[in-house]
Amino acid sequence: MKFYNLIIKYRFWLSIIAIIIGVVLNLTVSGFWPVFPLYFIGLIGFLSHFFIGPMRLLQEPMESGNIEEVEKILDSIWFPNLLYKPIRSTYYTVKGNMAMMKQDFDTAEKHLKKSATLGSPMPEAEGANKLQLGMMAMQKGDMKTAEGYMRAAIRAGIPDKESEAIAFLSMCQIFMNKREFRAAKDFFRKAKACKPTTKQVVDQIKEIEKYISRVPG
Repeated sequence: MKFYNLIIKYRFWLSIIAIIIGVVLNLTVSGFWPVFPLYFIGLIGFLSHFFIGPMRLLQEPMESGNIEEVEKILDSIWFPNLLYKPIRSTYYTVKGNMAMMKQDFDTAEKHLKKSATLGSPMPEAEGANKLQLGMMAMQKGDMKTAEGYMRAAIRAGIPDKESEAIAFLSMCQIFMNKREFRAAKDFFRKAKACKPTTKQVVDQIKEIEKYISRVPG
């Protein structure tokens, strides 16, 4: 696995070296066909560098929390628009998440919207993307946009119960603001049914529970 990761990391330069060696041998020692495998390997490596990129290398630093290495790998992608569409979607999702960690919400929104436009091969990833966009819209006070994103996230599917509870609680708050109390209570029940354990989400449920039973509907 580590050897394969090294190949991916230095794939571009290895491809250039293979092509240069092929050209040198072609001109000095033999004809085209004996060195064709070098040309072929170099071309495949060169194209895969631009169309697939080093996204596979992100897994280990992301799991270990090495943000600097994640950003270094992302910065090594010179032309993201050349990436294969599902990989490009993942690229912009990770870029958006990195921006959110820095609390650069405008940049995060820009990248996540690009990812959402491209779509995702995994519906759960698309759901998580829409959830993040909905939460940012709520922070800006744009409840109409937030509702659209939250509905899209729930339809696409959200990968874990904690995030699903957040989506339902957000919808509860949106409908409370619209004074559509019956729908708000329904979303609140769905949030509780997710049985979240994260302290922040649990505290939010307890806070809403204090007054939601007193509202009509």
